Amino acid sequence: MRSAYGVETVRSAERDLMARLPEGALMQRAAAGLAAACAELMGRVYGRRVVLLVGSGDNGGDALYAGARLARRGAGVTAVLLSPERTHPGGLAALRRAGGRALANRQKEDAAAVERAVRSADLVVDGIVGIGGKGGLRPDAAPLAELAEASRAAVVAVDLPSGVEADTGEVRGAAIRADLTVTFGTHKPGLLIDPAREYAGSVRFVDIGLSLPDEAEAEALQHADVAALLPVPGAESDKYRRGVVGIAAGSSRYPGAAVLAVAGALRGGAGAVRYVGPAGDAVIARFPETLVSDQGPKRAGRVQAWVVGPGAGDDAQTVAEVLAQDVPVLVDADGLRLADQDLVRARKAPTLMTPHAGEAAALLGVSRESVEAARLHSVRELAERYGATVLLKGSTTLVASPGGGPVRVNATGTSWLATAGSGDVLSGLAGSLLASGLSALDAGSIAAYLHGLAGRFAADGAPMGAHDVSESIRSAWRDVMS
Repeated sequence: MRSAYGVETVRSAERDLMARLPEGALMQRAAAGLAAACAELMGRVYGRRVVLLVGSGDNGGDALYAGARLARRGAGVTAVLLSPERTHPGGLAALRRAGGRALANRQKEDAAAVERAVRSADLVVDGIVGIGGKGGLRPDAAPLAELAEASRAAVVAVDLPSGVEADTGEVRGAAIRADLTVTFGTHKPGLLIDPAREYAGSVRFVDIGLSLPDEAEAEALQHADVAALLPVPGAESDKYRRGVVGIAAGSSRYPGAAVLAVAGALRGGAGAVRYVGPAGDAVIARFPETLVSDQGPKRAGRVQAWVVGPGAGDDAQTVAEVLAQDVPVLVDADGLRLADQDLVRARKAPTLMTPHAGEAAALLGVSRESVEAARLHSVRELAERYGATVLLKGSTTLVASPGGGPVRVNATGTSWLATAGSGDVLSGLAGSLLASGLSALDAGSIAAYLHGLAGRFAADGAPMGAHDVSESIRSAWRDVMS
């Protein structure tokens, strides 16, 4: 599990550790890890030109001490000081002793020298703002971000790209775009969640010895976590012990949504799939093993979970019937629009809602842009408002439970998954995992993980369709279990 902690938690852990260490030892640990990462990225240190963008906080000190290490190995290191009077004195002295030089960014006569240094650099190290930064870069720092992005240099961020918000993943102004972020002690939520994640590039973790609480702010499953949770039938299993998932989806206008939801469900580990709706002929023609009924959800027979909404059009009655069932329910697509908020909140059995950003915006009464800019806030707000687990789809899918707890972050997908019907496959897959007995949080998280992995396998660098994703779920499952 990759865990991410908020700023106050990290600072508290740092204070506790610094109280037990000699003065400056923690910064030296961070600087050593940063310098090693920079050296590895450059491949050769001697003769390389390195520019440090140095703010007034500890990130600036980390950058200066790391720059001193690189200078002692033969790199030409220039520090651009944004606040010369508040620069970390020990770090600056160490850099100068190692042969590095410093330029004051605020002095007009140095502006041309700063621009020349950045444009000719092989590596730019971003130590402008620490993890407590809010609201984007200040006007005096924003031009440096533009210079770094326009240069041919690789950009390494110290702990977090300057200008992005550590706790939320929001980017509310100019920010550094890094090729590599070297983060210390723990991941921060902004390194996992878009839009900030896009600014971080690759992330390298450096352990500096922090003691952190068991419960994180955000967490990302890895292969081993998913493998430990996936349902595997035992010797005594039958289709009912493995779970039966009901799919109430599709319409005369959108029969394909039903077919794709069933496709996802059949590959999700449940023992059987019951389909209810007007697309029964299309479903049977594609998947003859499906149990098809046209009698509505109440008379469909035994199920352990329902999926309702994909391609449902305006069939509010079916959505209401499914929500009235005392089993876990996944609500997607049209079902999100048709579901009564009070009915969802009144449910005793788990509910999993799976909106994309546009659907989430409609449910929250805000713009799509607002949701995409504040994904963590949006998924938590929806979970609380509906008393349901919410899976917010996107480039980094988020899964939040009502009542708080860590938000699960998934990034296994590919941009090729932005294709019609992909979400229907995800709904069926997650519904099947619900029917097999997983919690709404685990079912949503694991479905997103497998779905994203299946998308990568199906695309393999080229366009693909939703049916290709469903066909690749088995490959993703095997990959996780191997």
